[in-house]
Amino acid sequence: MSYDAVIIGAGHNGLVCAAYLAKAGAKVCVVERQPFVGGAAITRELWPGFRVSVASYWMSLLQPKIMLDLDLLKHGVEVIEVPPSFHPFTSGKSILAWADEKTFVAELAQFSTKDAENYPKFAAHMTALIPFVRRLMFETPVDPASMKPKDLSKTLGLAWRMRDIGGRIYDLWDLLTLSAHDFLKRWFESDAVLTYLGSYASGSAGLISPKTPGSAYVLARPLMRDNTTAAGGGGLIRGGMGAISEALLKAVIQHGGEVITGHSVARVEIRDGAATGVRLDDGRVITAGRVISNAGVKLTYNKLIGNEHLPPEVVGQVARHRTTSIAFKINLATNALPRWVAFDARGMPNRNPGSITIAENSDELEEAFAMALGGEISRRPYLWITTPSEYDDTVAPPGKHVVQIMGGHVPYRLNGRDWTEETRGDLLRIVLDQICRYAPGFDKEVIHAQILTPPDIEEMFAMVDGHVHHGEMSLDQVFFRRPIAHYADYRTPVRNMYMCGAACHPGGGVTGVPGHNAAREILRDMGRRFPAERLR
Repeated sequence: MSYDAVIIGAGHNGLVCAAYLAKAGAKVCVVERQPFVGGAAITRELWPGFRVSVASYWMSLLQPKIMLDLDLLKHGVEVIEVPPSFHPFTSGKSILAWADEKTFVAELAQFSTKDAENYPKFAAHMTALIPFVRRLMFETPVDPASMKPKDLSKTLGLAWRMRDIGGRIYDLWDLLTLSAHDFLKRWFESDAVLTYLGSYASGSAGLISPKTPGSAYVLARPLMRDNTTAAGGGGLIRGGMGAISEALLKAVIQHGGEVITGHSVARVEIRDGAATGVRLDDGRVITAGRVISNAGVKLTYNKLIGNEHLPPEVVGQVARHRTTSIAFKINLATNALPRWVAFDARGMPNRNPGSITIAENSDELEEAFAMALGGEISRRPYLWITTPSEYDDTVAPPGKHVVQIMGGHVPYRLNGRDWTEETRGDLLRIVLDQICRYAPGFDKEVIHAQILTPPDIEEMFAMVDGHVHHGEMSLDQVFFRRPIAHYADYRTPVRNMYMCGAACHPGGGVTGVPGHNAAREILRDMGRRFPAERLR
């Protein structure tokens, strides 16, 4: 079997890359070790009648350009808009994230008049900054240390395209270097408001807390998608996140691409310093002019390529790439949804919010982070909860429900014990206790539970250390340092070998951008035109 390109891994970025390559006329094959496509963006029937978004759970970052280029709406992606996200406090107060600024300002006024007055200033600051962040997403990182004429030309080209940033370069630097807490304190004083706005930095972003230097960039992530285009807004996906991957698969096949599932790649075939194809677990060899890895940097370099094919300085950089995670995922089948005391008190017309975040105060968040660093399960972990069955009748049997929980603050390695069924049960009890602080009695409604700790995430999705972004997204591991210095342009030291996954710029989340950008660079090297340039 011979192709123009073979892609290792049918996660969403691998499928995006394959679809663009195939659309440009390249003969493409994608190889996936699982019997299904999607990587972490999958829907599985874990229990009869209960269809769960096992890992990724909310569509807020998939870029409209990619959705429109690849006709994902026509291929079955249907976004369900849900009411504002909800954040309760044990005091009985709560925050609803209304899209209307005037209404949202009234939410903040219950905690601080000053914070309510300052929110429009904060929103204006972020609104002015976000277009440059969105623009940077689609840039191929340059190598600022290279003196080669072509690299100098690329650097100058980037500077010219970003010439209108002006003094906002300092604002962008603050976003990349400050902690979320310090960044927000410029506008807000109430701990409740600081906790609500900053708690997202305690989620799946990696080994950070709201007070960790460099965590402020997380505040920009919910704004990185333009919800005003023909692709529509974000929200829950009907049928679960696997519908995105299935739509991408249809796009790949529509343009002539092929997908092999149920087989892993044992290694990349390399001859005279150039990739020539891949060898599968059953011994078959697929030859290809280009080999593209959708795996993380450590798996790609250490296992698929092999250190014997790499310069020592590259081996060292890969070894130092930080991948430690403290994120977990729990999926529940339940008889009923949580009854949030603070939500019911507001007399909302809908029975349950579609998205709920739980973090009581900044001290609890920092304590939870410290416990995870010390190898302990946090007593009060940060939780982001979605209740898709309230709005999507395809994911649970009639009268039953699915509750999906993404959380922070559990270690990859426990202090003095292992992750076992017993310790996973401890985590479940802690999480249910945390929910019951705000929705008493919910623990009695649970029928089934799937508990994914960082080692489980690592094993299930081939994510080293269970890091859902394939590596920390701190200042030293972003843009021209992602995944490693000198090889941030989606290429590797091995000729004709590329990367297209979350380990590359702009990082993790279901954005599709690493796959998009990698395809653009690969097609440039192949002398082919990148298809459907629009919405830039």
